[in-house]
Parts: sequence; structure tokens; C-alpha cells
Amino acid sequence: MLLLIDLVAMPASAQDLGGEVAELKRLVAEMRDDYESRISDLEARLVRAERAASSASRDADDAYELAEQTAIDQSAGSSSPNAFNPGIGTVLIGHYASLDSGWEEIPGFMPAGEIGTGESGFSLGEAEINLQSSVDAEFYGNLTVALAEGEAEVEEAWLQTTGLPAGFSIKAGRIFSAAGYLNSVHVHADDFVDRPLPYQAFFGGHYALDGLQGRWVAPTALLVELGAEFNWGGMFPATGNGESSPGAYTLFAKVGGDVGGSNSWQAGIGRISADASGRGAGDVAVEGFTGDSDLTVLDFIWKWAPQGNPTVHNFKVQGEYLRRSEDGLFDGIEYNGDQTGWYLQGAWQFRPLWRVGLRYDNVEAGSGPLLAGTVLEDPGRSSSRTSAMLDYSPSEFSRLRLQYTNDRVLPETDNQWYLQYIMSLGAHGAHQF
Repeated sequence: MLLLIDLVAMPASAQDLGGEVAELKRLVAEMRDDYESRISDLEARLVRAERAASSASRDADDAYELAEQTAIDQSAGSSSPNAFNPGIGTVLIGHYASLDSGWEEIPGFMPAGEIGTGESGFSLGEAEINLQSSVDAEFYGNLTVALAEGEAEVEEAWLQTTGLPAGFSIKAGRIFSAAGYLNSVHVHADDFVDRPLPYQAFFGGHYALDGLQGRWVAPTALLVELGAEFNWGGMFPATGNGESSPGAYTLFAKVGGDVGGSNSWQAGIGRISADASGRGAGDVAVEGFTGDSDLTVLDFIWKWAPQGNPTVHNFKVQGEYLRRSEDGLFDGIEYNGDQTGWYLQGAWQFRPLWRVGLRYDNVEAGSGPLLAGTVLEDPGRSSSRTSAMLDYSPSEFSRLRLQYTNDRVLPETDNQWYLQYIMSLGAHGAHQF
């Protein structure tokens, strides 16, 4: 009986075992399909990751090239030029003046271009058009044209190297000299309506050279810059000699650094040596000056801004001393004299957008008694001015300025009031320290 039962039960167990095997095969098949699906998904994700990595690499290369180009542009003096098209900017400068008398010449000094106070009333002043851009990875270019009284004048037109090693750079063309601090600054960036008396007396506002300028910046934490200039042009106080060798030379040196996190400074010395030949005296009918002209310039500037942030408060004080020695003939008269000049000024931003400033400037002629009756006659006194200003800048592109000057260039005191506007349109590179 038991055997019969076992025989009857055996087919049932075999049937159960066969069902379990089938179930296992089904589970294995499902697991295989699931793994294959996951592997396919992983392979697809890997392909997408490789494509993304390739794209990121190209973007990184593009970003590196852009950063490299920007660094080159900024080292050439521009804040945001277009790599392919020049950055174009225009600055409009005008003012209203109220003067007691005004002047066009400084007693004891040869006229050095368009200087003086101008006339009472409204004046369009000067419009400056500037184009600047990287030429390629090796050169940077700049062109600045000034429009004043219906005439156009090329203030600057130069190319500068950007790829020379060891801190060297070269400029070629028409260049504002690096002798002195204020000389290489355009007038729209001045802190006062007019240039200090020494710059008007010795340079006619600016000293520009047609030639070459070389600079070397030392690889040190302290700024150390040395340079030389070679001038073939005829900008006052030089005269063009029409020869293969330059008619004027300049040597300059600058040092500077930081003091803590809120203060920075810079000091400089420059020496301009020129061979003048028949250097004219404006509209005065004289032969002019022929001889050697040597000008030494000492400059210093100190800037303060809380933790280096000038947006709320900042203060700067700057000054320069100029001394010119000339030896030769003026209108056939032997001339050996020294002329000196200096200025000291400060500007304080006492709240955002608002600044006040104070300046004192002075020049003195030392022409000697032989030049009595000429434009170089020593007046026996110095010429000086004291100026105070208040300006308001709604943005970095606009500025309104009120200035009062107590002027003692002429024997009588001249009280002068100016209301000036400065408006910038388009791109414009950053200014120097």
C-alpha cells in the first residue's frame, strides 16, 4: 500500500520540480534582460559623458584663449577692447567761464602753444576721439584725435609691443612722454579745469614725441620701471631737426608700491634733453631760441582708499617740481638761464559721487638782465594761482565741475569761475595709476 502511495506521489514531486526549474529559468532570463538594459544605459551615458567632456575641453580652450587675449589687452592699457574691431570712444569737454581779465602768456616764459585762461562765456572746449584695439598677439594700437576750435590734432598715434620677454615693451609713433606724472594723462582725466602753470609754461599743456619709447619693468614686488625716449618731432620745447638722429632724448624712472591694504604711492624722475634750433616764440617776431634745453621733472603721488575700495571714500595728493636750464642764443642775445615751477594738489571724495579739491601752482623765470624788453624778460616775481573745485560724477561716464581760481599770473589778481562738463561716449581704456 505504501509503495503504491509513493508511486502515486512521485509524478507530483517531479511536476513541482519541473515548475521550479521553469521559474528559475524565467527569473534568470529577466535578470539577464535587466542587466543588458542597464549595460546599454551605462554605455549610452558613457557616450554622452565623453561628448560633454569633449565640448568642455573645447570651451576651456576657448576660455583660455579669451583670457590670454584679455590679459594682453589689459597689459597694453585697455580695459575692454574688442579683439577684432577697435574700441571707439568720444569725450566731450566744455565749460562756462567768468573772468576779470584773463591772460594768454606767462611773464618771463616763451609762449608754448595754446595756453592761458581763454575768454569769458561758454566754450566748446575740446572733443577727444579715441580708437584702440589689439592688432594681434604681438601688437596693440591707439589713436587719439583732439578737435578744438574747428581744428583736428593728432594727440597720440602709436603701436605697442605686447609679447616681448623679461618685462620689456616698445612704443612707436606719437606718444605722450613719460617724463612727469601728469604729462601722460589726458585732460579729461584731470582733477581741475586747466593744467597747472608749470605744464603750461614748460610744455604748452603736454609734451609729445614723434619717435620711440622703451620701457622695462623689473620682476619685483615693488614697482621699478626704467625707460628712454627718442624724439624726432618738433613739439615744444624740442624742435625737429630733419636728421636721421633724434633731436631730443628722455630718460625716466618710476618706483611705487603699497602701504598696507589702503595706501599706495608712486614717485618718478625724468630728464628731457633737447637741441633747439630756431624755436619760435608764438606770434612774436623774433628769431627764437637756438641752443641746449634740459628739463628735469620730479613727481610724486599718494592715494588712499579704505581697503583699496575707492567707491565710497578716497583721497589722493600729488605734486611735481620742474626745472629747465637753457644755454644758447635767443633773438641773437646770449641766454643762459634757469626756470622753475611746481604744483601741489589734493582731491578728496567725501561721499559717493562727490569730490572736493585744492591746488596751488607756481612758476618763476630766471632769464637774467640781458633779455630785458623781450618775451623772456624776468618780471621780478613769480606767477602763481590757488584753485578750489567741487565736482559731481553721476557715473564713470559723466562729470560736472565747479572751480574758483585766484589767479596771480598778471600783476593784478584775477578772480576766475568755471563750470565744466565732461561726458564720455563709447569705449575708453582705463587710466594709469
